[in-house]
Amino acid sequence: MPDAPELRTRFPKKLLELDHLTFRRLSGINSELLDRVVVPLGRSADRSKLWMAIAALLAAAGGRRGRRAALRGLLSVGFTSVLVNQGVKRVARRNRPVGDFIRGRHGRQPISSSFPSGHAASAAAFATGVAQEIPVLGPPISVLAAGVGASRVYAGVHYPADVIFGAAAGAALSLATRRMWPVASREPAKVRPVYTRVETLVSEDGDGILFVVNSSAGSAVARPPDEKIEEALPRAKVLVVDSPQEWDEAFEQAASARAVGIAGGDGSINSAAEVAVNNDQPLAVVPAGTLNHLARDLGIDSIDDTIRAIKQGNAAAMDVATIDGRVFLNTASFGSYVELVDAREKLEDRIGKWPAVVVALFKVLRRSDPIEVEIDGRRRSLWMIFVGNCRYHPSGFAPSWRERLDDGLLDVRIVDGTAPWARTRLLVAVLSGTLGSCRVYEHTLVKQLKVRSVDGSAIRLARDGETFEGSSEFTISKLDRQLTLYVNPG
Repeated sequence: MPDAPELRTRFPKKLLELDHLTFRRLSGINSELLDRVVVPLGRSADRSKLWMAIAALLAAAGGRRGRRAALRGLLSVGFTSVLVNQGVKRVARRNRPVGDFIRGRHGRQPISSSFPSGHAASAAAFATGVAQEIPVLGPPISVLAAGVGASRVYAGVHYPADVIFGAAAGAALSLATRRMWPVASREPAKVRPVYTRVETLVSEDGDGILFVVNSSAGSAVARPPDEKIEEALPRAKVLVVDSPQEWDEAFEQAASARAVGIAGGDGSINSAAEVAVNNDQPLAVVPAGTLNHLARDLGIDSIDDTIRAIKQGNAAAMDVATIDGRVFLNTASFGSYVELVDAREKLEDRIGKWPAVVVALFKVLRRSDPIEVEIDGRRRSLWMIFVGNCRYHPSGFAPSWRERLDDGLLDVRIVDGTAPWARTRLLVAVLSGTLGSCRVYEHTLVKQLKVRSVDGSAIRLARDGETFEGSSEFTISKLDRQLTLYVNPG
């Protein structure tokens, strides 16, 4: 069957002839091995089932990087599927190849346009998305993606040009996601080395350090962090705690140790940081939470990195910020984000954390009202405000990483609640990559903020993902002393 006229006018005759010739040669191969391997591989990618399965594995076992890779891969597939299947295919119509062998290899012939290949586009989009976050996974997943594309030609449902163009489109669209969601830096933040003899505080077998371990810390499929700590640092004191009373008792004991260790998420790290900075102790962080923002910025990717840093005495100093007198090491907030966290916590025990985030976000977007405050004496109506401890990157409203941890600055990002359709305009700006020129969004760097509730009521606050009831008037600033932390010696 000849190509549809719409496609013929867009491709030179010689290229179409070469495309047909290549198709006949590739689809004419008879191989039982390819029938058993390549064709099923292509079918496994129907409706992106293969990519969703790989994404689930990455999210479950790949830590924060794995979750980012899974999400970027699936976002790339979704973005590509809409534009290719619902856009390009409807414009550039092309008839499918025909032949008796096709029905034997593929079953019923698809009725959609042959150009471009949606399977190849989604495959390339997913592979490119994952590779941007975890480069080492790029080659093996790209091989799978290439196999899916090749299977479409071998099965006789696409011409080679369909697959080549589809793959190129998928890769390009995946790269375009960086505009609205930049890839986080893989380099740890720069910190000021501590030149005092930190290495003498804790011996190589752990004598001198007390570790507080959140009982729920760590992945369900990983070895418990307290076991690894006790094996690598046999003389370290390890306290596994879960109740508030046990937390208080554990940190009371930690205050008398030469160094403090903490295994948990960013909220647990904040509690340990208060003890360490008040008692001039170095703090060792084991990344055992959901996001592990601080550990990533310190170059600590695993408990092995933490143990190596302790044994080598490799430490550095970072700024400590406070909101209403409470320490935070990453970000603080008030406004709709606090509502989001509170709503999520009410739901996550029943439906899981990430589904709870989605449901909570929907509720907050529908019902949230701006908060009326004075900031440094200026009255403001704010929908949301983030305050970062040191400057964050990228410049949009999704701060992900820091280049330094000791710049003395607070990174302030505000969504103005007075502008019409503020939340809708913010969302459109984020998705289109034009946040820098969006009038409802403000980004500034300061050394201190003074905040007062206009109606005199207490303001609910958040620090590093944990919420609490704050005062009606408070200050966000840096402490005049820094926190010493063990960092990855590299």
